[in-house]
Amino acid sequence: MANKVMQKRRREQMIEENGVIYLNNVSKSYSTGSPALNGISLNIGRGEFVFIVGDSGSGKSTLIKLLLRELTATSGNVYVLGHDLGRLRHRQIPKFRRNLGVVFQDFRLLNDRNVYENVAFAQRIVETPGSEIRRNVPAILATVGLAGKYKAKTTKLSGGEQQRVALARALINNPSILLADEPTGNLDPKNSWEIMKLLEEINESGTTIVVVTHNREIVNAMRKRVITMKKGVIVSDEEGGAYIDED
Repeated sequence: MANKVMQKRRREQMIEENGVIYLNNVSKSYSTGSPALNGISLNIGRGEFVFIVGDSGSGKSTLIKLLLRELTATSGNVYVLGHDLGRLRHRQIPKFRRNLGVVFQDFRLLNDRNVYENVAFAQRIVETPGSEIRRNVPAILATVGLAGKYKAKTTKLSGGEQQRVALARALINNPSILLADEPTGNLDPKNSWEIMKLLEEINESGTTIVVVTHNREIVNAMRKRVITMKKGVIVSDEEGGAYIDED
């Protein structure tokens, strides 16, 4: 029993030392084709802002799905916020995901509900008291610049406004990590920059930000940490990096 306790403490210490996201020699194979991920290792520290870039088929989407525990690794270990995701039981996944905010390219809003209800929905799922929801939703909408749009139907909003709603919903439960999968993919340049500016402000408040993107201009201009993937492996990991042209 004592050995198990010591092993657990050593594992927790290792995870803490290696960051809020820690992958150790992770591979993921599907039933057909080459491995989507092939022995990758990386750590992302608390409060970092990281871009993950690479061509289609490089493994970026598989990596995000592993971090969300939509998939499990074929081999290796994936740790997020101290959780060994390979050991996480199915019933534990919803509680684990409360620590994560997620923003997608296609927004994934509830189009039969207004802006307020879309954001409030994320709090109702975690059984936040109504009085707190009524306080929290207007505050987060103001943060993303939508204070006057709370009654609007999402279908009446511009693409940039819809992404702001998605961002507000992702942030309403104060996640430790925000995963953004192509958050500017459906936006024009002006709205893309406004969303990235918001992400940078959120990062400055302490939230760890991981952005998967093909937007070369934004990556090159912001000079954050850039992890470049190709054919399931990490080929570059640079602080203050740029989008690398691959042959």
